[in-house]
Amino acid sequence: MSSPFHERRSTGPRSLHAPALTLLAVAGAAWLILPDGGAAAAPGPAPAALTVAAGQAMAVAPAGPADADPLRICADPDNLPYSHRDESGFENRIARELADELGRPLQYHWQPLQRGFVRKTLGSGHCDLFIGVPADFERLLMTRAYYRSSYVFVQRAAEQEPLRSFDDPRLPKLRIGVQLVGDDLAATPPGHALVKAGAIDNVTGYPPLGDGPAAARMLQALAQQRIDAALVWGPQAGWYASRSRVPLALRIARPPAGLAAPFEFSIAMGVRRGDEALRAAIDNAIIQRRPQIDAILRDYSVPRTDAEAAR
Repeated sequence: MSSPFHERRSTGPRSLHAPALTLLAVAGAAWLILPDGGAAAAPGPAPAALTVAAGQAMAVAPAGPADADPLRICADPDNLPYSHRDESGFENRIARELADELGRPLQYHWQPLQRGFVRKTLGSGHCDLFIGVPADFERLLMTRAYYRSSYVFVQRAAEQEPLRSFDDPRLPKLRIGVQLVGDDLAATPPGHALVKAGAIDNVTGYPPLGDGPAAARMLQALAQQRIDAALVWGPQAGWYASRSRVPLALRIARPPAGLAAPFEFSIAMGVRRGDEALRAAIDNAIIQRRPQIDAILRDYSVPRTDAEAAR
């Protein structure tokens, strides 16, 4: 089922695929899990923006003995704030912490986050570890979760009466931006919450492909006062809001009563099924590097709803 929302002046091809309603634009890698075990990028940059050839591997400076097996990471080369070929994403920094803890060199296999991502990377034996995956993803052997986040309301910080729930009577009159996913432009969970609240006429949907990532386009429109509020997946919202010239404020969005689609997701790491040894090693590294991982997530302004959020 397609979304009732459509982005104004949207650009770029709409060539990605995702089942409607059941797939969620979430996770450290903003995954959309597909029936064949692949993934589509949503939201994220268009493939044309990628500057590293698909499948190109790049070894980085060793983190341990030269004869140690490398820790091989599957990652998108142009998907900030998660990962980038210059290692400026928070998942890149977390991967470095893990490699240092394990005393292993760090190596990347770069692959655009599109349909067939799992099959073309870990499934083809090019790499062994995904850094950001929904904790309940059944096609991988999952580690312990290392953070939990949520969709958030984003508004200009100068707003004197910020949105706090979908019961707010102002919603139908406000111009609100939401993320869309897939070829059929299915709404993410906040889109369905807006429908339930009767807020449809003034909502703008932002598809995954366009002139920059959907989250970036939404927050730019918000800063330019073309929309009044946005509902964005937390890690992306925090990253782009922290870089906005116009001060923006984030608040955790809670789903309205009776809405089946969740707003919060625990994020873990994923290894190949059957690789119990690597999972155990990564689990231990996450425990040992917990302070560093938390500090990295704070550096990237990731909104959190797990225990760390209360500290």
